Amino acid sequence: MTKLVKKNVKKKAAAQLPADAKTGYAAPDEARPGEFAKARIALLATRWNTDIVDALVAGARQCLLDWGVAEQRIELIRAPGAFEVPLACQLLLESRFDGVVALGAVIRGDTPHFDYVAGECARGLIEVQLKTGKPLGFGVLTVNTVRQARERAGPGRANKGYEAAAAMLEMLRLRKELS
Repeated sequence: MTKLVKKNVKKKAAAQLPADAKTGYAAPDEARPGEFAKARIALLATRWNTDIVDALVAGARQCLLDWGVAEQRIELIRAPGAFEVPLACQLLLESRFDGVVALGAVIRGDTPHFDYVAGECARGLIEVQLKTGKPLGFGVLTVNTVRQARERAGPGRANKGYEAAAAMLEMLRLRKELS
């Protein structure tokens, strides 16, 4: 094959890849009719960086609606900040909720505060999932700049809130299938 033909084959193959291929994220299967209609889902959002977090909330809510979760079964709860998110998620999962989507934005500053907050939030959320056995979507952005945060909180399915909600629903499905 000539170099020109090889180049055109690569371009065609790249053009046929789904939009999410550049991130490596494979879009989940569509929800089955009625599958999540009765699920009670909490959107837990932090109060810091509210413009960004509110965009993540909108993305997560849209995903839940797209997958058939009833609007009246979605509740928005606010936590003071990312450090408080693990305990808040545990309290929610130990109550009436089938799943939680944790949403926030931790943006690096000039001190090591970012490292402590981001790391402990992620570690705490893993522990909560394992302790409760219930799914938790991780939509807490850990970024270096506000620009990076805004890019990840944009419209559509590339919104990290949307992705976190989809991951939580997939785990809710898996939990049901394996029980």
